[in-house]
Amino acid sequence: MPGRFVISLTVGPEQPDRATVAFVVANAAVGSERETVVFLSTEGVRLAVVGGAEGIHEEGFASLRDLMASFAREGGKIYVCSPCFKRRKLNETELIAGAMIVGGAKLVEFMDQGVPSISY
Repeated sequence: MPGRFVISLTVGPEQPDRATVAFVVANAAVGSERETVVFLSTEGVRLAVVGGAEGIHEEGFASLRDLMASFAREGGKIYVCSPCFKRRKLNETELIAGAMIVGGAKLVEFMDQGVPSISY
């Protein structure tokens, strides 16, 4: 059975380097057959809507949009903090592939057996 891994991302388009590296690591984890979740909170939730990652392309990396699409295509899950999303008045009907709005309990459930994690 593969292990699990969590990446917590609290920034969005305002810090493209951190957002990009978070999804580079997420792709490495899912590519290593880890059940992987990226948890978007605070400003990171802006990346969960269609167009949220448009135009973000850090030198030396694939575009953030492509990294996120690849992550979802390979089975990665994107958990989106419900209160953070609602506070920013974003539209739930515009979520990207692989993203789901969750409460904190869902993340705790995923991590309850001791899961390695990293935060950006």
